[in-house]
Amino acid sequence: MPLPLSYPEVDSSNTTGCFDLTCPGFVQTSNKVALGAAIYPISTSGGLPYQITVYIYKDTNTSNWWVQYNGVNIGYWPPDLFGALRYHAESVEWGGEVYSSKIGTPPHTATAMGNGQFPNWDDYGCRSGCVKRMRVRENSLDLRFPEFVNAYADEYRCYDVFYIEDYVEDPEFYYGGPGKSLWCP
Repeated sequence: MPLPLSYPEVDSSNTTGCFDLTCPGFVQTSNKVALGAAIYPISTSGGLPYQITVYIYKDTNTSNWWVQYNGVNIGYWPPDLFGALRYHAESVEWGGEVYSSKIGTPPHTATAMGNGQFPNWDDYGCRSGCVKRMRVRENSLDLRFPEFVNAYADEYRCYDVFYIEDYVEDPEFYYGGPGKSLWCP
């Protein structure tokens, strides 16, 4: 098994600012997925929608937090990396993220989220980015739909998100946007 690169200070990311797979300490155990690379195929406007399954879970024996992609365990975060998360998660988030050092001020990044279109739920399903079948595994090991859900977008003229809970079997999030555009200078 590969050794982790290094361990960030165990301070719940207050000093490191670290929150994703770029954080030091993640142990990759499979070479089937290149971390940080684009995942193909990509859904396109007018084309077929594609989906992936991502599962993050805590191993009750080792307390490692594992990342699973399409049924393959690709790696884990050891419990020593975390403060309170060593025991359990307080919240869960789904969605997309685009970095811009100019939040709220032009020029905004031209990086698209999803396929670059604003979200639009229609008969074809997911046109930009979406999250379906959201579940949280509690201590009982049952997968349950989260009790409290809300949708949030920092730069709503650049990216948007909406949450549908009525008239669908499972609640769903739709998100995406073009980044810098006529609406987002």
